[in-house]
Amino acid sequence: QVPLVESGGGLVQAGDSLSLSCTASGGTFSRGVMGWFRQAPGKEREFVATISEYGDRTNYGDSMEGRFTISRDSTRSKVFLQIINLKPEDTADYYCASNCRHGSSSWFCFYWGQGTQVTVSS
Repeated sequence: QVPLVESGGGLVQAGDSLSLSCTASGGTFSRGVMGWFRQAPGKEREFVATISEYGDRTNYGDSMEGRFTISRDSTRSKVFLQIINLKPEDTADYYCASNCRHGSSSWFCFYWGQGTQVTVSS
């Protein structure tokens, strides 16, 4: 059973907007903090944003705030990532994660999706 399933990726042009969705397959996988991470080709995974279980607290990675908005639906089983003014450097595989906790310097998540690819052409 895949705990989290992402959708919404694709090929877009620079300046476009995109909304990614993530659906948890069961209550266990939607508990607690959920978040988005991304990994560009040849680079390490990068923290994008997290949102608390009831959506009252959000955190964004460095340089993410402003163009990225994370949200969560009232059932708490879906989390969304809206990206505006996309840039070629946003090209990456975007991963949804849940049951996340912040360590001393980074986020750790127990459940992960398989990712959705976003490609931004210039």
